[in-house]
Amino acid sequence: MTLGKTLMVQGTTSDAGKSTLVTALCRWLTRQGVRTVPFKPQNMALNSAVTADGGEIGRAQAVQAQACGLEPHTDMNPVLLKPNSDTGAQVIIHGRAVTTMNAVAYHDYKAIAMQAVLASHRRLSEGWPVVMVEGAGSPAEINLRAGDIANMGFAEAVDCPVLLVADINRGGVFAHLVGTLELLSPSEQARVKGFIINRFRGDIALLQPGLDWLEQRTGKPVVGVLPYVMDLHLEAEDGLDQRQIDKAEQVLNVIVPVLPRISNHTDFDPLRLHPQVNLRFVGPGQAIPGADLIILPGSKSVRSDLAYLRANGWDTAIGRHLRYGGKVLGICGGLQMLGEQLHDPLGLEGAAGSSPGLGLLALSTVLEEEKQLRNVSGRLTLEDADVIGYEIHAGVTTGAALERPLVQLADGRCDGARSPDGQVLGTYLHGLFENPASSSALLRWAGLQNVQSVDYHALRERDIERLADLVETHLDGTLLRELCGLEQP
Repeated sequence: MTLGKTLMVQGTTSDAGKSTLVTALCRWLTRQGVRTVPFKPQNMALNSAVTADGGEIGRAQAVQAQACGLEPHTDMNPVLLKPNSDTGAQVIIHGRAVTTMNAVAYHDYKAIAMQAVLASHRRLSEGWPVVMVEGAGSPAEINLRAGDIANMGFAEAVDCPVLLVADINRGGVFAHLVGTLELLSPSEQARVKGFIINRFRGDIALLQPGLDWLEQRTGKPVVGVLPYVMDLHLEAEDGLDQRQIDKAEQVLNVIVPVLPRISNHTDFDPLRLHPQVNLRFVGPGQAIPGADLIILPGSKSVRSDLAYLRANGWDTAIGRHLRYGGKVLGICGGLQMLGEQLHDPLGLEGAAGSSPGLGLLALSTVLEEEKQLRNVSGRLTLEDADVIGYEIHAGVTTGAALERPLVQLADGRCDGARSPDGQVLGTYLHGLFENPASSSALLRWAGLQNVQSVDYHALRERDIERLADLVETHLDGTLLRELCGLEQP
């Protein structure tokens, strides 16, 4: 069987632009009629998406799948690590949680994980002419080189070319590129076929002497320089994106407490981009200011994050917020926190035990070993509005509050709860604000008048197209097609 060509993008640092560049290349190739599929061997992120085959992958790969016109599949990200402490993480293989282990144990486990990586890559290579791969972090992390499955270890195993991207906005871009190259083995250095400089501001003529030096110093071409784009939005793989667009005069003030193990905070990107919503993340040591709506986010370690919330006095602030007529919404782990009790008898997210919840909804949650993974649709019991979302949770929730559900799902189930006074809502559904109808209904519930309908999916599609335009304008398309094994147009 003829296998597709694989091209890998690696970065000199985390957040150098790997996810963005792979997304851009996926759409650029797809626009030319080249069937392309995204792939990331190993991802470490608390933002994840549910796939068409009922598994779980990083959200960046789900966005890259959209850039290729594909439904997300577990083969696109065969190994996903979801940290639940500073030294440990849940290990997800082919979309399913298989174990939780500390970093030392995972280092020994990587040989097993590599087999999952190679099996997924093989299947994708058999089905698509081009497999566009995203690395993780930096390939020059000396302490992580042994048994590497995320960067050069993978590239060597499948014998693929590599593009190295660096962020000039951080400063020191030439040191990043040359230093990274110097720390690679001779075979890995030969595998690097070119450099891409990301997020450049200013006159390219001032950068040209540096580009000439870089090519002369390394003997490798600069594939191109991508400009800094102020208002470009792609869902972050892990870090919080706190940029705001210009807002209307009348806005809804929304607060999200940032918990240590906050997960799927991409839920809030549609609010951050909404012209009538002023979204603010509140961090440790900060008081929760006056607001219209407080949203408790998802969490990978709900009991410890709930303790952290209390330690910061945010539970008291939430109570005061409600007394003054404010609204509270809990999503996934946030829903569990709103209840009366949270039980983890198996110690899935830390030490086994139970914790009292905030007591704002009459429900209790037990964490069970099997995670619930579903893409769902239905209707909000607010305004009977259409809703589309996804579930990723290990908790099973029961209680009287569920008799007043927030969502009637198309599969016949009910989800979430509404407090009797209507001030508190909770749901397991991520993605509530991505759909214009459900987003508008929730914003009206929270107190916003004359809500503008914003289509988040259309915004994301617009920016994916803009990325492909940047590739077309600023990168060497002839070299890119050559590296992908394609004929020149």
